[in-house]
Amino acid sequence: MAFDGITIAGIVAELKTKLVGARIVKIAQPERDELMLSLKIVPRPGEPGSSKRLFISVDAAMPLIYLTESNKSGPKTAPGFCMLLRKHIGNGRISDISQPGLERVVILHISHLNEMGDYQEKKLIVEIMGKHSNIIFVNGEDVIIDGIKHVSSMVSSLREVLPGRPYFIPDTLKKLSPLGTIYAEFHALISEKPLPLFQALYLTYAGLSPQMAQEICHRAGLDGDLSVAAMEDEAAFIRLHEAFSAIIDRIKAGQFEAAIYYQDGKARDFSLLPMTIYADLERKAYTSVSALLNDFYQQKNLSSRMRQKSADLRKITQAILERDRRKYDMQLRQIEDTQKKERFKLYGELLNTYGHNSPPQAKEIVVPNHYSGEMLSIPLDSKLSAHENARKYFEKYNKMKRTAEALHGLTEDVKEEIAHLETIQAAIDIAAHEEDLVEIKEEMIASGYIRRRGNAKAVVSKSQPYHYISSDGFHIHVGKNNYQNEQITFKLADGGDYWFHAKQMAGSHVIVKTLGREMSDKTYEEAAALAAYYSAGRAQEKVEVDYTEKKNVKKPGGKKPGFVIYHTNYSMVVKPDISALVQAP
Repeated sequence: MAFDGITIAGIVAELKTKLVGARIVKIAQPERDELMLSLKIVPRPGEPGSSKRLFISVDAAMPLIYLTESNKSGPKTAPGFCMLLRKHIGNGRISDISQPGLERVVILHISHLNEMGDYQEKKLIVEIMGKHSNIIFVNGEDVIIDGIKHVSSMVSSLREVLPGRPYFIPDTLKKLSPLGTIYAEFHALISEKPLPLFQALYLTYAGLSPQMAQEICHRAGLDGDLSVAAMEDEAAFIRLHEAFSAIIDRIKAGQFEAAIYYQDGKARDFSLLPMTIYADLERKAYTSVSALLNDFYQQKNLSSRMRQKSADLRKITQAILERDRRKYDMQLRQIEDTQKKERFKLYGELLNTYGHNSPPQAKEIVVPNHYSGEMLSIPLDSKLSAHENARKYFEKYNKMKRTAEALHGLTEDVKEEIAHLETIQAAIDIAAHEEDLVEIKEEMIASGYIRRRGNAKAVVSKSQPYHYISSDGFHIHVGKNNYQNEQITFKLADGGDYWFHAKQMAGSHVIVKTLGREMSDKTYEEAAALAAYYSAGRAQEKVEVDYTEKKNVKKPGGKKPGFVIYHTNYSMVVKPDISALVQAP
């Protein structure tokens, strides 16, 4: 869910409950577009006082505002905007927190004593508007004192954010507030738009995200992608308005139900209202909007940071893979060309047998093929005798034979390197933390894909294999990379433990510690699902997984890390879904 007006309404409701009356004790600006306000909560009678931290970010890619337990300290020399806030509202109290309409705007009303000892009201306005997000400090008359981002007339023709300019919310899209609409107005505004239904909704009313517009359509029993022009049934408009009004009524009543929705173990979306369009997804409920936002965006930040950190490893791996695949294809074509060597050998044998019948300077000779009994035409070099032609064909045969033998060895080496690089690629895909990438990089250095810089020493990674506990209490271990695959298979596992791996594709080794117990069908399925999920086939609907006792798994000498062979195994086809499994602490 986008950080839309509904999310803002939920966070404002929570902040009003927890922060109104709180005193600002510290203001920090950790980054150029972030603020961290430390607040002292006024204790209620009979209750101890407490502290809160309000984190505000107007980063263009991920603007946020929520309460957090973590702290981010600012630089030694505070930026000018931070110093200005400390001067004006340091030690001030939050008298109110509001949201105009359903706009993506949070207004912190702050009362403080001026230099004369008189109370004054000022506002810290947080605009959560994507790349236009800003934190703007205004006086009681809504005149801008300063903004964390300055916007001049050269940047925006709609509004300047500069000291001394009047503050107002720019109405760029001419959207209406949904808080007081009636059916006649709703019908007229929606029906005039030549757009899909869900777009007509969120482009007409402020505060609605595309997802919430789809949710309203779904609750009305309508296809959100249906064109407004195709809605000829008045009853459909009535249902749509009823679903719309039900959502708005919940917002006005503050009846929020915060939850994150997960798909395949990853956070897909969040919402402060129940989402029927996500009925098939796993739902994690929250009692605090801030806790939800903290968890959701922490996961998003981690995912984004991991993509950035792994970008170089991905690029190197992909480049070598593409080179090796081209080389492998070329070698296969060369091997195919050498298949005619047997024909040259046959020509030589037949010429030695029947060549004496060839007339001088003949360009071909037709002789019986003593293998098939059919007549065979053999091309000849007219400058050479039949026996010289036979010797030339034998030379070609021997040359092609040597080439084929060399190519088979080279091709096998390239094929193994491709398989190894695919396992590295899969390991990068499932890496969850920076420590996981450290171990992958060390493997790539050891394999010669990356050169170690200067006198740098090998880095010892703190990464550990994944550890799950099955529904029946069996411990299941999953390697995150080739080094960990070897660790759990050949050091952690005993002969009677079970080993799982996605069939004929790159992926993790999965070990089930049996401790001599008989495994249930459920544990087999859960272990296979882990092998499927932590493999190159995790995006497929179904994945075939091999499994066998660990004693049947061997590592040939001199092979790449993680490479094993096994000849005795069973297989099952599973869905790569581990949403029901929980990692062990």
